[in-house]
Amino acid sequence: MSPSHADQIDPGTRLLRERIRTVFMHLPQALAGNEERLHQMRIAARRLRVALPLLAQKPEGKRVRRAVRGLRQLTRTPGTSRDLDVMVSLADDHWRQLDALTDEGRVLRRRLLAARARSRRHMAEALLDLEIAQLRRDLRAVLARGGDVLFSALVRLRETRDRDGARALDLLASLGESYDADTLHEVRIGLRRLRYAAEVQDLLKGVRSDATRLFKELQERLGHMRDAFVLSEWFAGQAQRSGRGGQAALCREARALAAAFRETSARHHRDLLEVRPDDVVRHALEEMGYGRTAA
Repeated sequence: MSPSHADQIDPGTRLLRERIRTVFMHLPQALAGNEERLHQMRIAARRLRVALPLLAQKPEGKRVRRAVRGLRQLTRTPGTSRDLDVMVSLADDHWRQLDALTDEGRVLRRRLLAARARSRRHMAEALLDLEIAQLRRDLRAVLARGGDVLFSALVRLRETRDRDGARALDLLASLGESYDADTLHEVRIGLRRLRYAAEVQDLLKGVRSDATRLFKELQERLGHMRDAFVLSEWFAGQAQRSGRGGQAALCREARALAAAFRETSARHHRDLLEVRPDDVVRHALEEMGYGRTAA
């Protein structure tokens, strides 16, 4: 039987192969510090991390569990560096809207750029320390066994949908209209997993549901909120540092910027509430077949 014919009758194997290939296509330039390739590598690794236990034979086996851990390290290790890239972009957008950048603003910008440079150096070293060769061996072994039968994969998808969907709805219900950055970030992570699970389900079934788009839109709204919050926390830390150092003007500038980005994050939260996120999540889960059988 030719490989192309095998792929046609085994969509799980084909999908695993594509997900694995995409991760390692971006990895060399990500290790070299290419910002866009690093971002794409992290997205590809997250997609594969969701797909592996859904599609692989022996999803609880040593190879799959170790590969999932390796992929988690691959996405988390560059996390701080990626956050700082976004923070620099947000801060520069804010400063460009001002008539003039103050002396204190220039100092804070230099500190932010220095923090990003340090983070990139540490990230490169940490990525090189990861067990990439072991991850590749584990993924090759998983792929050699092939994907599990379609029905088993769909059952796992149903279980993932119900578990993660219920968790997201419970968290949103507990929040109501309250703003809690950590809980909202947890919701965002759960919706990202659901989005990638919905992609897998659509590809296995050969359909195009609206679940992926709905989850992605909510995830992006929560991402904008999170980015502004993280930047506000960084400026708050700079205010404390400057205050301890007796730099009163710098402390005031940093406090003002922290307040500005806290308000930006709160505005994103108000925008989120207007779309009724709990209803959007329920709609997306229904698009994934909530209430119907796995087959």
